[in-house]
Amino acid sequence: MTDHTYYMGIDIGSTTVKVAILSDDRRPVFTEYRRHNADIQPTLRALLSSALEKIGDAAVCPAITGSGGLTLSKALGVPFVQEVIAVASSLHTFYPQTDAAIELGGEDAKIIYFENGNVEQRMNGICAGGTGSFIDQMASLLQTDAAGLDVLARDYRSVYDIAARCGVFAKTDIQPLINEGATREDLAASIFQAVVNQTISGLACGRPIRGHVAFLGGPLHFLPELRAAFKRTLQLDEEHSIEPEDSHLFAAFGAAMSDEAKNARTSLGALCAELSSPISLAQEISRMEPLFADEEEYAAFRKRQDAHTVRKGDIRNARGNCFLGIDAGSTTTKAALIDEDGALLWSFYENNPGDPLHTAIRALTEVYRLLPAEAEIARSCSTGYGEALIRAALLAEEGEVETVSHYEAARFFDPEVDCVLDIGGQDMKCIRIKDGSIDDILLNEACSSGCGSFIESFAKSLGYSVIDFAKEALYAKSPTDLGT
Repeated sequence: MTDHTYYMGIDIGSTTVKVAILSDDRRPVFTEYRRHNADIQPTLRALLSSALEKIGDAAVCPAITGSGGLTLSKALGVPFVQEVIAVASSLHTFYPQTDAAIELGGEDAKIIYFENGNVEQRMNGICAGGTGSFIDQMASLLQTDAAGLDVLARDYRSVYDIAARCGVFAKTDIQPLINEGATREDLAASIFQAVVNQTISGLACGRPIRGHVAFLGGPLHFLPELRAAFKRTLQLDEEHSIEPEDSHLFAAFGAAMSDEAKNARTSLGALCAELSSPISLAQEISRMEPLFADEEEYAAFRKRQDAHTVRKGDIRNARGNCFLGIDAGSTTTKAALIDEDGALLWSFYENNPGDPLHTAIRALTEVYRLLPAEAEIARSCSTGYGEALIRAALLAEEGEVETVSHYEAARFFDPEVDCVLDIGGQDMKCIRIKDGSIDDILLNEACSSGCGSFIESFAKSLGYSVIDFAKEALYAKSPTDLGT
C-alpha cells in the first residue's frame, strides 16, 4: 500500500455506480461512471479494480452515497453520506453562487434550493417519469438510445405536448404522432421538453427556479439538448446557467470531501478483496411469499389453467367463410382468424414499434399466404388503440370498442361471466358484467405500473427478455414487496 492517502467517494444510484478519488487539494485522480444493471457489487469491484491499476494500492478514506448505497455501506463498514448533503457540499465548494440545482438520475429527480444558508430538497416520490429511465424508454421507441435522441433534438422544428408523468402513457402520445408523420427530430425535442415540464411542474410546484441554476446528474451531463430545453424554459442566460464539467460525479465528489470520509481509512486493494467475495446484504425491505413453492406446485397450476383453451383448427384446411379480428394495441398488434363455428384457424401476436399499421399489414400478408382458395375472409373487425386507423387503412367492415370486444369473447367461452380483467401493454381494465351487459369499467388513468410495458422495461433493465424474466420470477425464493 502506498503512503499517500486519497479521498474516495462512491455514489451508488438507481441505475449507475460512480467513483471519484481526489487528492488532498480536491483534484480528481480517478473518476469513472458505469451502469450496474442491478448488479452493484461486481460493478463496483470492476471500477475499483480499474482505480487500482491506475494509481496502485493507495490508502483511501472512503464514503458512500446514493439511493442504493446505504445497505452496501453497512456491509463494507464504509461511512454513508446522505446524497443531498454530498451534492450541496460539492456545489458550495466549486460553485458557491448556486441558488438552485436540478439533478436528474436514472430513476429520481431532484431540485435543491439554496437560500440564506438553508438547503431545501424536492424529490420525485412514487413516479420515475421525467428521469433517465424515462428517456431510455422514449429513445427505444424511436429506435435509438439517449445519445441518439440528443443528436436528433438538435435539428427540431416543432415541439409537441407529450405526457411525462408516466413513460408508458408518453408512448401513447408519441405513437399517433409517428403514425401522422411527425419527424424523429421533433419527437426527440418533444421528449426532452416533456422531461423539463415534468421536473418543473412536478417538483417545483410553483416555486420559482431562478438565479444561478446548476445542472447535475447523468442525463443532464450527457445530453446537451436536454440542458438547452431547461435553459429555454427557465429563460437562463449563460451567466446564470452552471454546467460543471463533471456534473454527473458531484455526489461522489461530495462524499469524498465529507467529514465522514476523513474519519475512515482503508486501501483500494482491501476493498477489492472484500468485494471479490459474496457480501451478505441485510434485508431491510419487506418480503413476500414465493409465487410457487416448488416445480410441482407450478405444474399443478399449469394443469389447471391449460384446461381453458380455445378450440383450434388448421388454416390450411379452411373452407367457406372466415372472420378476421385485428387488435391494434398500445404496444402490440394481435390478429385472429376463426371459422363459422368459432374455431381458431390462425393467430398473430407481435410488437408494433410505433408502427401498428405496417405490423397489421404483415399479419394480413401472412394470412393471405396461408388461406386456401376454398376459403375467404367474409368479414373483418378492428379494435384497440388503433381501431380507427386499421379500419380506415385496411377497409375493415367494422370497428369495435375494446371493452365490448373483450366481453364478447369472454361470453363466448363462459355465458355466465360477470367480470373480465385485462392487462395490456399500457393499460389495465376491470370490466364488470351485470344482467348480460357491461355495468362498470375501471381503468388505470395516471400510471402504467403493472402493465405489460412496465414489466418489459424492468426485464430490459436487468438484461432479460420478458420470457426469461418470467421464468426467473416463478421460482424466486424471497420476492421483494415493491408496492404498487
